Amino acid sequence: MNRKIGPLPVSLCTAALVALSLTLSACSTATPYQPKTTGQAIFGGYSETRLAPDRYRVTFSGNDLTSRDTVEGYLLYRSAELSLADGYQGFSIVERNVERSVETHLEPDPFHRPWYGPAYRYWRPNWRYYQPSYGWRSWDPWLDPPFWDRSLTVHTDERYEVTAEIILLQAPLPTDNPRVFSAADIIARIGPQLKLPQ
Repeated sequence: MNRKIGPLPVSLCTAALVALSLTLSACSTATPYQPKTTGQAIFGGYSETRLAPDRYRVTFSGNDLTSRDTVEGYLLYRSAELSLADGYQGFSIVERNVERSVETHLEPDPFHRPWYGPAYRYWRPNWRYYQPSYGWRSWDPWLDPPFWDRSLTVHTDERYEVTAEIILLQAPLPTDNPRVFSAADIIARIGPQLKLPQ
């Protein structure tokens, strides 16, 4: 029995378009100020671990569209929020660490061959060579054009993650220590610049 299926309802088409646009915008959006959880639309966010009643380890991870300044600013903001939530007026950074990860890839991907497929990406034959204007590049001797092919574009993605161990402080806060921050001042200065999740 053949059943004729009519056009999809407008509301279903609209929902599909909204879902598609959200997915595409998530791919091209810097990490907003958000908690870091699994399965979130945009990679990254803040997390913290309480080490003592007045001490935390705070981390903020950004995606490849999030600048180092933004990542560090969001870490300060989260530290200020924790201070005020626990009844303190500020915090001191005891230890701070910034990690930078770099991933380089080529477009068009010379290793995107239908007979390999994504499952074999790391098993394919290739060589790496250094070209001063582009950096490290990969080359397959049987499938790719020679080294000097200018149609390949090298893209470098950078991600930053900053971690700090902080001690929460009561007033009066020392004014001569550059590692001491007023929570209210941080909230007032960085708060208007926060990009929140959509």
